Amino acid sequence: MNRVLVVDDEPSIVTLLQYNLEQAGFEVITAADGFQGKQLAETMSPDIIVLDLMLPKMDGIEVCKQLRQQKIMTPILMLTAKDDEFDKILGLELGADDYMIKPFSPREVIARVKAILRRIQLQVGKNDVESTEHLQISIGNLLLSPEKYEAHYKNELLELTLKEYELLLYLAQNKNRVLTRDQLLSAVWNYEFAGDTRIVDVHISHLREKIEEDTKKPVYIKTVRGLGYKLEEPKGE
Repeated sequence: MNRVLVVDDEPSIVTLLQYNLEQAGFEVITAADGFQGKQLAETMSPDIIVLDLMLPKMDGIEVCKQLRQQKIMTPILMLTAKDDEFDKILGLELGADDYMIKPFSPREVIARVKAILRRIQLQVGKNDVESTEHLQISIGNLLLSPEKYEAHYKNELLELTLKEYELLLYLAQNKNRVLTRDQLLSAVWNYEFAGDTRIVDVHISHLREKIEEDTKKPVYIKTVRGLGYKLEEPKGE
C-alpha cells in the first residue's frame, strides 16, 4: 500500500482527499501546516506528497525547497488556489514534480498520484527482468541506470526529481536527435502542461546545472535554435 502525505490547511480539502485516496487503496497521513508536513515527510517516508502552496508556519515553496536541500527526493504534487505563473514556475524550479490548480476533481488528483507512482514502480520493476548492463546508458561522464531510476555524473549520484530524471532519460534514449519542446512535453509530462513549453526550459536549466561544467556553454544538452534540444556525446570525454 502506497503512503500519501497530504499537507493542506483547509480541513474540507484534507477530508475530501483523504477519503478518496483511501477509497483508492492508499494509506494517507495528513498535516495542517508546512512545518508539520516537512517533519512527516522526513520521518514517515511517504511515497508521494500532495502539498498545498499556501500554508501556515511554512509555505509549500519553502517545504519543497528544504526537502530537496536535504536530498529527500519524494515526488511532490503541488496544489494551489492561485493561478499564478510565477508560483507555478517557482514550485517546479524548486523540485515539485507536478502542479494542480484549485478547485480540482479528487479523481484527477488520484489519477496524477497514480501516474507518478506508476512511472517509478515500472522503472524499478524492470530490474527483476533485465540486467543492469543491458539497461545502462553511458554518454560521456553520464551513466543512467533506468532499472534503478538513477543517474551518475563523474561517478557521483545525481539528485534528480522524478521529472528531471525522466527528461534526462528521454533525451539520452534519443541521443543526437533534435527534440522539440512540444515533443518533450508530450513524452515526459503527457497532458499535464499541454502548450506550456516553459516548463521544459525550466527543467533543462536544472539538468544543465547538474551535468554541465559551464551552463552558458553546455556540452551535453545543446539548444537547437528555433527547434528545441538534443543531448549529445561531448567531445573529448
